[in-house]
Amino acid sequence: MKLSIVIPIYNVQDYLAACLDSAIVPDLPDYEIIAVNDGSTDGSAAVLEDYVRRCPDLVKAVTTPNGGLGHARNTGIGAARGEYLLFLDSDDTLAPGAVSEILACLDGSFDVGVFDFVTVDEHGAEIQYDRGCMREGVFSFSDYPALLLSPPNAVNKLWRRALFTESGVRFPDRQWFEDLATIPRLYLRAGAIRNLAKPWYRYLRRPGSITNSSSIERNREMLLSVSAVMEDYAACGKTEPYHDELEAMIAYHEALTSSTRVNLLDARSPLQDALLEDFLHRFPGWRENPYIRVWPKRHRLLLALIVSKHRRTLHMLLTLNRLRKQ
Repeated sequence: MKLSIVIPIYNVQDYLAACLDSAIVPDLPDYEIIAVNDGSTDGSAAVLEDYVRRCPDLVKAVTTPNGGLGHARNTGIGAARGEYLLFLDSDDTLAPGAVSEILACLDGSFDVGVFDFVTVDEHGAEIQYDRGCMREGVFSFSDYPALLLSPPNAVNKLWRRALFTESGVRFPDRQWFEDLATIPRLYLRAGAIRNLAKPWYRYLRRPGSITNSSSIERNREMLLSVSAVMEDYAACGKTEPYHDELEAMIAYHEALTSSTRVNLLDARSPLQDALLEDFLHRFPGWRENPYIRVWPKRHRLLLALIVSKHRRTLHMLLTLNRLRKQ
């Protein structure tokens, strides 16, 4: 079997049918759908049962107690039979024709296949197009370590299943930023990486996201994800060869993205200090980083405000920017 599509499911009854419909191609061979019901308490299980009844040879349902996205993906990996894995979040969809095109490209010549993704709203209107990788063709991670600066998403990639089964690398359970904790570690273990440059993934932007103020403290879990990556690279002797890329990646996710998210929700939160101190401890010479020095001016300004702890000014700018986008 060429492909296993792993779909973690938790309380998405209003979105699950569209997700499954996008992944089901009748009579198309060589793939399976592993749908992991991660302890849903809404009507998701009933929706899934209906699809299993209608497509018993294609859709396999696995039920687990709730353990979070990482746990559900790991469960799906354990149940999968395909040579390659594709992770599909249950409120997102694949583009029309994507499954057949993906199967056609799975020739066994690469360990990781990267493709593009489109952000859409709840009406299906396209909001943003993102390239999965800026390097064309086939390459190795050592040839192009700047892959660390591309979005560390699990879902816009095809993964040779052996990368997980032979390395033991898994997504962390019950932890935000699970992709950041995992994807850079898989790159270390990959051989050929191929940029497929197809907009196969459609990411749904909907209310109730990670920016919800009631979950501000969960941004502390960024520290766990950063530690997982840095410890693994150190154990593999790869911290120095990839220093600049790791520094720029963590500057963006820890010192920029998480810090601004926390500041926007609560400009006085001490979590900003924890994020900043961790980054500066790991990378005191960040100002000389060649990637950071060519960041967009806005990013460099925000980072400067974060490092200098001008939090009121930062909060004002972030608030004005949010109001402008509304």
